[in-house]
Amino acid sequence: MQPIADPIVTFRRVQKTYDGENLIVKDLNLDIARGEFLTLLGPSGSGKTTCLMMLAGFETPTGGEIRLDGQRIDTVPPHKRGIGMVFQNYALFPHMTVGENLRFPLAVRKLPAAEIDAKVKRALEMVQLQDFAGRYPQQLSGGQQQRIALARALVFEPKLVLMDEPLGALDKQLREHMQLEIKHIHQSLGVTFVFVTHDQSEALTMSDRIAVFDKGIIQQIDRPDALYDAPANAFVASFIGENNALDGRIEHDDGDSCGVRLVDGSFLKAANGGVGRSGEAAMLSIRPERVRIVADADGANRLPAQVEELIYLGDHLRIRLRVAGSTTFTVKTPVSRLAQSPGAGQQVHVEIAPEHIRALTPMPA
Repeated sequence: MQPIADPIVTFRRVQKTYDGENLIVKDLNLDIARGEFLTLLGPSGSGKTTCLMMLAGFETPTGGEIRLDGQRIDTVPPHKRGIGMVFQNYALFPHMTVGENLRFPLAVRKLPAAEIDAKVKRALEMVQLQDFAGRYPQQLSGGQQQRIALARALVFEPKLVLMDEPLGALDKQLREHMQLEIKHIHQSLGVTFVFVTHDQSEALTMSDRIAVFDKGIIQQIDRPDALYDAPANAFVASFIGENNALDGRIEHDDGDSCGVRLVDGSFLKAANGGVGRSGEAAMLSIRPERVRIVADADGANRLPAQVEELIYLGDHLRIRLRVAGSTTFTVKTPVSRLAQSPGAGQQVHVEIAPEHIRALTPMPA
């Protein structure tokens, strides 16, 4: 991982174990840039939430150090770190009105009453709920409660805001709306956001960078487009977005590109994603929207295929094919691109440009 010139947060060789034997977080080195929106993404048990909780102060590292603005914070209690926090369950005080919930973090900091009033007013305007100060949390919808939780995290103007699966309890439409709302608030304020989720589409939508966790290790940290188009390994390729995986062996290595012989004897040229020498196993990662269905085999990087299933989704078709030993190979294509939709059982060919195929080392069995 490339170091950042002026990071607001640094993790150096941070480890965490609960039983003294199994490391939940393993030797974590991470720089978080000032003002960025960083998402920690991974499956359950991957270490992403533990990482966030150590930064918040609710968990203590077993080893290593964490710094905020250059100051070591490993032993600083959570309430003295000056970090805003938004939880999935909102954590609003039910016996307090919205205004009182927002006043609370300012009152404990002993700010003057007039300054508190001004900050609360500004925070409510930020989340477009300035008329709700007198209501209680139970009188608000889920989306409104989440906005108030965000306003409370921002009201004391922290350097850093942490969010732990904050949209997980919302329905799909509201969740997608709140993703954009949070992104716009981040862009307008310039505060550093660290966001934890297991939802890869949410991460792709909101983030400046994404750190993909698995088994307590960051597998790759990069911009959303780079993670999607150039995954560093087979885990990232399979976890980020939809992916077709074809197995084969390296036939020749040309540096940035390579040739791969598939299990059925077919041959494809691909971008080299760090695979081994000739003769070693490779997994080809191919995104469904990068595949073209063509009528014949006349051309480079074409494979024979049989249509197994076709699903009409309005603006595009989702076609499941049998290709090179795989029965789950998927193509997503705009309806306008196909002169005539193929039918189930029809023999066709698929074409994939070499730059849209990434040859990776297979995941361990």
